[in-house]
Amino acid sequence: MYGMYLKSMGCDVYTATDGAGAIRQAMAVHPDLIVLDLAMPHVDGWAAAERLRRARATRNIPIIALTAIPGARESARLSGCDAFMAKPCLPQLLWCEVRLLLGIEGDPPTDEPDMNGPAANH
Repeated sequence: MYGMYLKSMGCDVYTATDGAGAIRQAMAVHPDLIVLDLAMPHVDGWAAAERLRRARATRNIPIIALTAIPGARESARLSGCDAFMAKPCLPQLLWCEVRLLLGIEGDPPTDEPDMNGPAANH
């Protein structure tokens, strides 16, 4: 749901099924921002965030922790996440956080995505 919404807002979205895959994707793609679920198999989101912060290629990429795990806000920050969002959350709120971390100006999101979206790849 979140990936589809971010795509509709003009973002390029890459996905992974576990933390190890997320790390590989980030190293290969060098995205502008990472949205990371903390509850992933094999390598969880906390460990993935820590590894991403230690790697020279990814240490400065903003990370948003998005999870349904109660009480995970502080541990997400300690692992290196720049922001935390509790699931379920509206995709529009995630988009607001993405815009904030990337410094994207513009009107707040509406119920209907602007299919012309931002010109830059996110």
